[in-house]
Amino acid sequence: MLLRAHDLARSFGARTLFRDVSITVQAGDRIGLVGPNGAGKTTLLRVLSGDEPPDHGRVSVPRDVRVGLLRQEIDPSRAGSVREEVARAFEALDVLEREMRALEAEMERGGREGSEVSASLAERYDRCRLAFEFGGGFEREVRLDRMLEGLGFDAERRDRALATFSGGWLMRVELAKLLLAAPDVLLLDEPTNHLDLPSIQWFEATLADFGGAVVIVSHDRTFLRKHATRVAEVEHGSLTVYEGGYDRYLVLKQERREHLLARQRTQQREIAHTEKFIERFRYKASKSRQVQSRVKALERLERVEVADDHRRSMRLRIPPPTRAGDEVLRLEGIHKRYEDTVVYRGVDLQIRRGERIALVGPNGAGKSTLLRIGAGVLDSDSGVRTPGHNVEIAFYAQHQLEALDPSRSVLEELESEASMNDVPRLRSHLGAFLFSGDDVQKKVSVLSGGEKARLALAKLLLRPTNFLVLDEPTNHLDVSAREVLEDALGDYTGTLLFISHDRTLINALATRIVEVRAGGLRAFHGNYDDYLRALSEPRVNDPESDPGPAPVAVETPTPAAPTPRPVSKVGPVSKVGRVSKVGRVSKGERVAVREEAKQRKRWLSKARKRMTSLEEEIRSREETLAALGWRLGDPELYRDGEAVRGLEAQRGEVRESLDALYRDWERVAAEIESAEQVADLP
Repeated sequence: MLLRAHDLARSFGARTLFRDVSITVQAGDRIGLVGPNGAGKTTLLRVLSGDEPPDHGRVSVPRDVRVGLLRQEIDPSRAGSVREEVARAFEALDVLEREMRALEAEMERGGREGSEVSASLAERYDRCRLAFEFGGGFEREVRLDRMLEGLGFDAERRDRALATFSGGWLMRVELAKLLLAAPDVLLLDEPTNHLDLPSIQWFEATLADFGGAVVIVSHDRTFLRKHATRVAEVEHGSLTVYEGGYDRYLVLKQERREHLLARQRTQQREIAHTEKFIERFRYKASKSRQVQSRVKALERLERVEVADDHRRSMRLRIPPPTRAGDEVLRLEGIHKRYEDTVVYRGVDLQIRRGERIALVGPNGAGKSTLLRIGAGVLDSDSGVRTPGHNVEIAFYAQHQLEALDPSRSVLEELESEASMNDVPRLRSHLGAFLFSGDDVQKKVSVLSGGEKARLALAKLLLRPTNFLVLDEPTNHLDVSAREVLEDALGDYTGTLLFISHDRTLINALATRIVEVRAGGLRAFHGNYDDYLRALSEPRVNDPESDPGPAPVAVETPTPAAPTPRPVSKVGPVSKVGRVSKVGRVSKGERVAVREEAKQRKRWLSKARKRMTSLEEEIRSREETLAALGWRLGDPELYRDGEAVRGLEAQRGEVRESLDALYRDWERVAAEIESAEQVADLP
């Protein structure tokens, strides 16, 4: 047991967030903490971490167990660079290193004076050094750089002052510190909110290798499906723990509700029967004892309560728009730069009616810039933007939440976008976005992030448009609101261009993925899973070059086309090197396909040789590492502190190079396996 909560309760004023909450966290647990916005998930994490005291109950943590919390509130005024801030995660190792250096100096002085190293001193040093090595002290810099690289900090960003970063990047700094500190229990509050898709994939791989327990608040359904081994739901003031993954939780929750409803119906029949008996014989003296007995039984009865399943959710239906022309938007030769930073240098993009295009790529690649140019709210430096016939554009961006007037009420904010014809339906329209009754008189200044997001969407969708351009529309929305928005966009009959880090949403909506990277665009048919599969497929490189990752061939996109397959130089192929059976094949085509197969065989041959070479290098480095370990085990060595430090530095370099070789070996092995499957070669 790493952590145990027993009968926790927490209230704010007259509002009870949760009560009677009990949960045990074991080593290896991956607990997804779910529930609607405002249910108390963040507060529960803070209570579990010890940051907040519970009103009732207790949290038990063994003395040697460390608990780490990813906080959402970050101080933007902190001094220092990113690297300096993240290095604070190694404070315990820094203390150990200082102690090691002091012990080495003491042993070195003894050596100069001709005295032997005492057994107690040697034992202290061994304990200190083992703790330092076990904690990864010799690989600190490598681990730090790898962590920052995975979270999207390039070499320039790592040395920049913290004050120059936005809140999303500061959250990445906090996440890096927490992961490097490697506590026994990780408490994470929406860690993927500020990560781009490549960083989310890296974070998932890091989390999979983490040996401790994780309790994570997340609205990312794909993330929960991949990682949660238990789901704890905070709802209606209580916590219910479901064993199994996220999909199993959905099934068990429905089964539990149906069971409670059946018990409630049975109990209500029994209560009605008892009340009928009481009413019938209330004034009959001969039955008075039985009547009183039943009255007392009803008073003692613990009623079966079933929470209203018709939880308020967005009843969102996007009105059918007018029909646009076949071509909705064309961008040609688009150039864009911000001061010295060139974002685009002559890119093209064509969007046809009915397409649903998701822009993906790392943060800073220019996705939002392209989206805003496409929406017509940002001018390019040069190039041509041509909207199609009868196209009406509605644009939703994160900055629109800040653009809401805090002095207005919800209704007044919607009225600012309405025409006279819209006025009679404004209240019903707001009701579809969860603003009903007195909620429409709330000031914008008191709204939560989720409420502001819903209000901004209500303004966007007040009138039908045939081209929706959306930048992270699910941010600040809980799972149930995301699902409703996803269903509404799925039924939308217009054209969609959007950015999202919600992979479930992309998979549900996208018909084409456009990858934005290094100032260029690459198009892939299908949804996000299709895009990932396309990236994993190798292509034929120059047979004389060193085999590396094979870029994916991209065809010219057409609406609603199937997932692309590799394309031969001479015609379509069903598998690499195999001509499709559809249509007749000329002799020239057969020769070209055979040549392509030969090139693939040559590529595989070079890749296998590279793999053998890597294995030999790995074997050599492992032998070197073992030899250094034996040398560092010699007590006489510690008479010379400088020699010890030199060997430790050398050992760290060998380990770093060995890690790099292992990564290269894994990459080449994966490429060979993929190529063998696609090409159907031995």
